[in-house]
Amino acid sequence: MDRCIVLVDAGYLLGAAASLLAGEPSRSRITVDHTALIQGLRERAESDTQQPLLRIYWFDGAPDRVPQPEHRRLRVMPRVTVRLGALTRSDGRWAQKGVDAAMHAELTELARNRACSDVVLVTGDGDLLPGMMAAKEHGVAVHLWAVQAADGDYNQSEDLVAEADERRVLDRTWITKAVRAKDYTGACAPQPAPRPEIAAILSAPLPESALGATSDRPAPQPRHPAETGPGQNGTEERVPAAKGVPTPKDLAALRAPGTQPAQQPASATLRWSSDKGWVDRPTAEPPEAASMPTLAQLTTAEQRWADREEDITTVGGDPFEVGQVFARRWVERLGDQNHLQKLSGMYPRIPHRVDGELLRYAARFGLLAHKDDQIDERDRYAIRAGFWREISVRTGVEHPPLDD
Repeated sequence: MDRCIVLVDAGYLLGAAASLLAGEPSRSRITVDHTALIQGLRERAESDTQQPLLRIYWFDGAPDRVPQPEHRRLRVMPRVTVRLGALTRSDGRWAQKGVDAAMHAELTELARNRACSDVVLVTGDGDLLPGMMAAKEHGVAVHLWAVQAADGDYNQSEDLVAEADERRVLDRTWITKAVRAKDYTGACAPQPAPRPEIAAILSAPLPESALGATSDRPAPQPRHPAETGPGQNGTEERVPAAKGVPTPKDLAALRAPGTQPAQQPASATLRWSSDKGWVDRPTAEPPEAASMPTLAQLTTAEQRWADREEDITTVGGDPFEVGQVFARRWVERLGDQNHLQKLSGMYPRIPHRVDGELLRYAARFGLLAHKDDQIDERDRYAIRAGFWREISVRTGVEHPPLDD
């Protein structure tokens, strides 16, 4: 049959692309436009083999062989079939199981049934060597494609390269048409400036109870910082000077009901660290935040099905884009626009209920660090930045970027 088939080892293709573009083989470091990638594979295969494409087989691993969001998007694309092996954790690392065996079985079966005249293999694993040899014995031309290695060397089995009929390298120019490294520049929050409120807390007079407790302790003999004494090894040891820094228990006593108001520093407020530095944290979430409706409460059953279809076919899974999509749906379904204005005034904080739902939605797109099944901190910044960008567009209120 005069047509071509492409067999893709996704672990090899995307891992090598991550090494090339991001410097490490972690697929969480890259963003993939699967539509552009599949189209690029099809065009290159038809050009190299001079045969029309029958099908692209996408082999990948998934926990318990459950399709992940990228797999659900791929398997509804024309001429694409997804085959999943297991993804297991061993010694703190994730490894594919059964993917090579599935590729070998598919390759030999296609060749035996004369389903194609040319097979394109995108892989580097030498375990496919017997399948490649069997395909050649059945009269199938085998094309082996490699991803450009980050160090300029080979990232494929030497025996596999030697046995192939035709060889091709997918270079950086080709890869970057569909794959790009995630840009984390500026994602980390700047160091917070010194806060006079904290200095006020530390310099506040201690309550009498705390003073009484400290007075019972034996006072160390005052020593000049330059004074030193002989250590056990004959070396000079510096004796640290005593500091009058209140303990957490002392600070709690400052706010105890029986504490005199005069002893509480007027300008001392407790603060919390966020992506904008030090931000005032109220004792409880304001009522307008607690009453903020979630996207699930605003979504009908019909809209839920439409959202699922859009997630599979349109949303690429980039963290910033995911935040924008979530915010767009939330705003469009919000009946009371006063909530939108209240939310805009809370910048950069997102109400806990909405923020939790946002991160759970992002997890559907595989934005989980495999090491601890948590969304990477840099991805969380990008998700929330996309959310606030969409809110700014809808309200016309321009918020400063979170990475300032």
